[in-house]
Amino acid sequence: MPSFAELSRVECSDPFSFLGIHPRRKGGWTVRAWLPWAREVDVVLDGVRHPMARSGRARGGWKIDLPAGPSGCDPVAPRYRLAIRDDAGGEIVREDPYRFAPTVDEERVSGFLMGWERRAHEIFGAHPFQQDGVEGIRFAVWAPHARAVYLTGDMNAWDGTQTPMRARGATGVWEIFLPHGAPGQCYKYRILDRQGAWLEKSDPFGRASELRPSNASRVPYPSTHAWTDDTWVRTRPETQHGDRPMSVYEVHAGSWRHGPNGWMNWRELADTLLPYVQDLGFTHIELMPVTEHPLDQSWGYQPVGFFSPTARWGSPDDLRFFVDRAHALGIGVLLDWVPGHFATDAHGLAWFDGTPLWEHPDPLQANHPDWGTLTFDYGKPAVRSFLISSALYWLREFHFDGIRVDAVASMLYLDYSRKPGEWTPNHEGGNTNLDAVDFLRRMNLAVHEEVPGALTIAEESTAWEGVSRPVEQGGLGFDQKWNMGWMNDTLEAMREDPVHRRFRYDSIKFSIVYAWSERFVLPLSHDEVVHGKGSLLSKMPGPDDRKFANLRLLLAWQWMHPGKKLLFMGGELGQWSEWAVEGQVDWALEAFETHRGVRSLVRDLNRLHVGTPALHAQDFRHEGFEWLLADAPEDTILAFVRWAPGWSRPVVVVANFTPVTREAYPIPVPFEGEWRLVLNSDARDYAGWGTEVDPTTHTEAVASHGRDHRLRLRVPGLSVLVLEKA
Repeated sequence: MPSFAELSRVECSDPFSFLGIHPRRKGGWTVRAWLPWAREVDVVLDGVRHPMARSGRARGGWKIDLPAGPSGCDPVAPRYRLAIRDDAGGEIVREDPYRFAPTVDEERVSGFLMGWERRAHEIFGAHPFQQDGVEGIRFAVWAPHARAVYLTGDMNAWDGTQTPMRARGATGVWEIFLPHGAPGQCYKYRILDRQGAWLEKSDPFGRASELRPSNASRVPYPSTHAWTDDTWVRTRPETQHGDRPMSVYEVHAGSWRHGPNGWMNWRELADTLLPYVQDLGFTHIELMPVTEHPLDQSWGYQPVGFFSPTARWGSPDDLRFFVDRAHALGIGVLLDWVPGHFATDAHGLAWFDGTPLWEHPDPLQANHPDWGTLTFDYGKPAVRSFLISSALYWLREFHFDGIRVDAVASMLYLDYSRKPGEWTPNHEGGNTNLDAVDFLRRMNLAVHEEVPGALTIAEESTAWEGVSRPVEQGGLGFDQKWNMGWMNDTLEAMREDPVHRRFRYDSIKFSIVYAWSERFVLPLSHDEVVHGKGSLLSKMPGPDDRKFANLRLLLAWQWMHPGKKLLFMGGELGQWSEWAVEGQVDWALEAFETHRGVRSLVRDLNRLHVGTPALHAQDFRHEGFEWLLADAPEDTILAFVRWAPGWSRPVVVVANFTPVTREAYPIPVPFEGEWRLVLNSDARDYAGWGTEVDPTTHTEAVASHGRDHRLRLRVPGLSVLVLEKA
C-alpha cells in the first residue's frame, strides 16, 4: 500500500488505495488526505466537523478514523467533504477527489487499444462530468509506461505534487475526477517515467489550448453554438459529388488580412473573408492547419494538438461560428489535416511517457529528415484510434466538409527523403510503409461511413496507383488527389520565355495522358509561392504587361483543364511578393487596374465554371474531354472541347501560349453553325491588351483534324478563349 512518504517523494502510482475513505478492519472508516499546503483540515460529515490530524513524517499527510454508524455496520462509505484552511487563514470546503469511483469505460478503452474506437476523444482528455450528483471535470490520459502520473494546473496552483492520478491496471490509462475542476482552467500531466525522470506534457486529447508561447491544455467550455446548417449537411452527399463544380480558395487564417489588433479572430474573418470568397464565386475554402502548433512559422504543419483548435484565432465556438456562416453563404470548408508527423516540442507527443509511445520505435523511421519532426507508428492500434478519432472529430464537431491530408507520400514510403542506409525496409524487404497504407484505408472508410458526403483529399506527389480509388477496389480510398504533375509541368512551361515554349508544348498537354487515372485537384497552393519561389505573378517572364497576360493565361488554363481547382490567397490579386506568414495579402494592390483585372478574371472563371456543366460535370471522366488541336508546337496553340454528360452542350477552349496574335487561325470544332465567345482572358475587363475578338463566329465546311468544320478565329497572344455553341 502507498504511504504518505511515497506521496511526499511524488512517486505514488496507486493513490486511491490509500487516500480517500476506506473501511477499517474492526468497523468504521479511515479518511486520508494529501494536502501539503493546508494548516488545518476537517472532515465535514452530515454538517459536523471532525478535525483531521497530521499523519506520517512527511508534511502534507492528514488522517482521521471515523467510528461506525449506529448499526455498527456501514456497507456504503459515508459522503463527506473536506474543510481546508491555509496559513493565511482562508478556508475552502470541497469534495475529496479520492472518494470517487473510477469513471472511464473500460470497454471503450479496450476498443481504443485494439484500434477500432473512433471517438477516443470522448474517453480521454478533460470533460465536464457529474458523479454522485457532484459536478466536476474528469481527466484521463494514456501513458502505459509511466510509474506515476500527476495532474497539475490552475486547479492546484500548478503544484505538481498534490494530485496523483488513478492507474487503470494494464490498460495504461490514468484518470481522476476533480470536483473542483472547472472549464477554462489550464492543466498538464506530470509523468514519472521508468528511469525516474519527470516529463510535463500537455494533453494529447486536449480540446483547447493556451495561446503560444504558453503551451498548457485548457479545460474546454461546453459548446453553446446552435448550428443552422442542417440542410447543408443533409444535402452534402449530392452537393459535393464529383460531378459538381468545385473551386477552392486556400487560406492561412492568420495572414489573409490583419485587423487593428493584428490577427483577426474567426468571427471577424466570417464578416470579411467569407463575403470576399462568396463574391469571387469559389465553392470552397480550404484552411491551412488550425490544429494547435507551437511555432507560427510552421504554418500549422508541425502540430501538437490533434483535437485542439489553435488559440491564435479564437475559441472552438468561434471556429464553429465561422464554418456555420460559410455554409449559410453556400461555401464549403475543408481542413488541412496533418497525420504524417508531429512536433518534437517537450510538452507534446514526443517520448510521451518516457518511451516512443506515439512515434515509431525505430529511430530511422521515426525521425523525419525534412521537417525535424517525428512520424507516427501506424502499426500501433491505439495510434490508429487516435488519428481516426481526430479526423472524425473535426468533421463532426466543427462540420468541416472534408479534410485535405498533408504529405501522404511521406507516409507511404519508408525511404521518403532518406538516403540508402537511412531507412528500414518492411518485412517484405520493400520501401512501402504497409502500416501507413492500412491506416489510410481505415481512415477513409471511417470518414465515409460516419460523415456522409465529407471529402478526403490526398496531397500525394508520386505515381502511387489508386490513391483515389475505393478501398474495396484495392485503392487508398481518397475522394480526390492533388495533381502535382500538372502543377509542376504547367509552372515550368509558364516560367519559360514564350519564344521557347514550343519546346514545352508536349509537357503542357502531358497531364491529359493521365488525367483520369485519379480524381484530380489542380493546385496552385501556398507551397508554390513561398521560400524564395516567388509569387505566381513574379514567376511569369517578360515585362510587366506580359507578366500579367501570362498570369491570366495560367489561371484560365487551370480553370478550363479537367479537374477541380485550388488557388492560394493572393493569387487572385496578382500579388507581386511571395507569401509570408507574418504578413497579409497585399491589399494595397486593389488600387491598381491590372491587379483588379486579375481578380475580375478569377471571378468570371468561377461563374463560368459553376454555371457550365461541361466545365465540371465530367472532370473525372474521359468522355468529358477531346483534343481539337494538339499538334501546333511552333504556334504553341492548344484547343480542346469539354463535354457535358451525354456528349451535350460542348465548350471549346483555345489557348495561345505565345505573345503573337494569330489572325484567322483555323480551329476544328465538333458542330457546324455559330459559336459564341463567352470568355477572353485578354479582354479589357481583365486589364488585358484588349485585342478584339468577334463575339460570334460561324463555321466553315472545311475538314480539319478529323472534324468536318472549323472556325477561323483571331486568337490574342497569351490568352485563353472560351466558346460555346450559339
